[in-house]
Amino acid sequence: MSEENGTPATPRGPCPEPIRFFGTTWVDHDGGYGARRAAVAVGSLLAAAAACLVLRLAYEGLQIAAAGTLVSMLIVVMFAVCSALAFGHTWGAFGKRPDPERQASLRGLLAIGFIGSLLAYFARSLSEAPGEKLHREEYETARAAYEKRTSRRTGNPSRKRRRS
Repeated sequence: MSEENGTPATPRGPCPEPIRFFGTTWVDHDGGYGARRAAVAVGSLLAAAAACLVLRLAYEGLQIAAAGTLVSMLIVVMFAVCSALAFGHTWGAFGKRPDPERQASLRGLLAIGFIGSLLAYFARSLSEAPGEKLHREEYETARAAYEKRTSRRTGNPSRKRRRS
């Protein structure tokens, strides 16, 4: 806090990027970080279980409608493949920034395979906040660049000894 007017002092250097559900608590693992990780893990697992239940009810609806074996198998295979692809894409997005154009083109696939995305979120939240590794690398790189830019040189450059 600034003593003159009571406003918060501006932070020096780059600010960490907030992560969904965690804000900036991932930087120092404070502010209930562990409880948030546990809540995200449980929440994503419960959401995946509820989604599986809804898909099970939809499959039973296909059976009641007598849509046929081929249609039922295609639906099961479609959700399985899309979920596997969504898991892989979501898991990869935790380690590197995804291309926005590719992300937009995969939006439909990710919507169909939402269970895979939820399971990837669950699995990652067991070890860290989802995306924490990527954000930490970017933040530390930005901090190092800031420190390098703002470090002051010592001595008078005109008195520098010349190498022969």
